[in-house]
Amino acid sequence: MPVFRTVIGEAGFIATSRPAVAQRLPRRWMVEEYALKRVVDFTLASGALLVSAPAWLAIACAIKLEDGGPVFYRQHRWGRNKRPFVVYKFRSMVVDADRKFGAVQAGENDPRFTRIGRLLRSTSLDELPQLLNIWRGEMSWVGPRALPMNEKQLNEDGALPDDAIRGFDLRCAVRPGLTGIAQVFAPRDVPRHRKFRYDGFYSRRQSLWLDLKLISLSVWISLRLKWEDRSAKVHRRPGRASRRSS
Repeated sequence: MPVFRTVIGEAGFIATSRPAVAQRLPRRWMVEEYALKRVVDFTLASGALLVSAPAWLAIACAIKLEDGGPVFYRQHRWGRNKRPFVVYKFRSMVVDADRKFGAVQAGENDPRFTRIGRLLRSTSLDELPQLLNIWRGEMSWVGPRALPMNEKQLNEDGALPDDAIRGFDLRCAVRPGLTGIAQVFAPRDVPRHRKFRYDGFYSRRQSLWLDLKLISLSVWISLRLKWEDRSAKVHRRPGRASRRSS
């Protein structure tokens, strides 16, 4: 699968090499392709909202039947240029999970998940309401993950705010995405500074062609129910990254 290997090689390179010094976004992207990306986002989101309407109804009924709690979960997250916005998701955790347990990163076998929630997260269907965020222009189909604001991390010492982590400014220079290089290739529990390196790579190398590759990979992961896998979702061939970084 040559299309997949190209992205896999690029992601392996950014994960093993030193962070680039240059922090500017490509002028070509900002001038020539940014407007086109927004048109593609709006068009695809509009179509996806219509096609997925039956799934919305089925998921809403399943959530209500399980525990009678709210169907949707709302959370403030970092947007483009560090502007907070409200993300919408189908609720996958017990009612009032944030109040009972705090804003803590989800972990493997997390007791906060409901039975329906585990299925939704493995297929990424809990993210379906974010189509509204894409339609409204707050998100894109592809980009850095819409990061919860200063969420407590499971695998980091201390409690550094997000903007204290190197690479945060660069990842916030573009719209957050429903999927992206970090979402597809980075292990779910990887520290923020490593995820931000994937995000920075995308910010500098983004293109519509790369977006299509990442969307294709994301669909493949959803079909395999692998989004909750703790390891990287797509495995690259051994040795490829070392050859690229040497």
